[in-house]
Amino acid sequence: MVSIHKVGIIMNGVTGRMGTNQHLMRSLVAIRKEGGIPISETEVIFPEPLLIGRNSVKLERLAHQAGIDRWSTDLVSALADPAYSVYFDAQTTTRRVEAVRLAIAAGKHIYCEKPTAMTAREAYDLYLYAKQAGVKHGVVQDKLYLPGLVKLKTLIDSGFFGRILSVRGEFGYWVFEGDIVPPQRPSWNYRAEDGGGILVDMLCHWRYVLDNLFGAVQSVSCLGATHIDRRWDEDGQPYAATSDDAAYATFELAGNIIAHFNSSWCTRPRRDDLLTIQVDGTKGSAVAGLQQCWLQPYGATPRHVWNPDIPNPINFYTGWTPVPDHKPYPNAFRAQWELFLRHVVTDSPYRLDLLEGAKGVQLAEKAIESWKKRAWVTVPDLERDLA
Repeated sequence: MVSIHKVGIIMNGVTGRMGTNQHLMRSLVAIRKEGGIPISETEVIFPEPLLIGRNSVKLERLAHQAGIDRWSTDLVSALADPAYSVYFDAQTTTRRVEAVRLAIAAGKHIYCEKPTAMTAREAYDLYLYAKQAGVKHGVVQDKLYLPGLVKLKTLIDSGFFGRILSVRGEFGYWVFEGDIVPPQRPSWNYRAEDGGGILVDMLCHWRYVLDNLFGAVQSVSCLGATHIDRRWDEDGQPYAATSDDAAYATFELAGNIIAHFNSSWCTRPRRDDLLTIQVDGTKGSAVAGLQQCWLQPYGATPRHVWNPDIPNPINFYTGWTPVPDHKPYPNAFRAQWELFLRHVVTDSPYRLDLLEGAKGVQLAEKAIESWKKRAWVTVPDLERDLA
């Protein structure tokens, strides 16, 4: 006899691309189709979503697509329903703090997208509020569970690199303006007044990637840019793009590691993946993409010689060995959903909480400060800085 732990989850803002595809369909719906999350030989966790949003037509259509019975445009009534113990937020950032605070006040456990707030102060206060209320809380930090980065973490833990010297990240792709080819990202992403901007979006990611894989971020030097200042919205209407669409950031990490990440929605990639991270160490190097990771140890490193007068005899893509798949790798969002739901039901350890989310907002804030000052900016201990 299998014991089923049903967990009611209020999912707010999942009619957007990321909420629908990654959080609902590829995570919770996939879990439901497979019968739940096993936590012992006789127990499973079974998620019961309630979809919340502002557009009833979109909600009804999505609920039907997902095979879910319940949806509503009334968040307050949903929060009052004791059948739902978890609140998930994937709204635009400007709406997140108010809704999450309401959910905390209603005694719900919190799981939400990032950025968790528009400012580090708001994000940290949200963490304090959840902590004081005694609810469990987590923030989506999906890139830690990408197969390529999981393989990279295995190399780090095994000592493959020796002493890590530097980290170089390249992220981005061309987001169409919308006048000729339809845009593949929502228009609010390019309006600062609506919480848009690649700095507030991607620096939150790079904070948890750097902190968890390489070393705590200690300082940042960043230059942002609005390369394309005119775009077209979902209705085909032109608008002024007021937020940054590219960011070029250098970080000093603990352990004397230097990291640099280019993030751009105005680039045409010629590399292994939309995100690549190269790590160079004294004993070897590796390049990780979303799914794959390639390594080159010291003993297999070619002896390059600079000679611009002849074609280079070395193919730079050879001499790299793919890291094998040692295990199945689930969808990164689903992997973290399963960890958080186990935390809710079994009280298993979970550290990717609202404090970690606030650190991401802090780094974005410090990077913007660096851009404005044209200077290096220290990234202090968040709790000591804001307490």
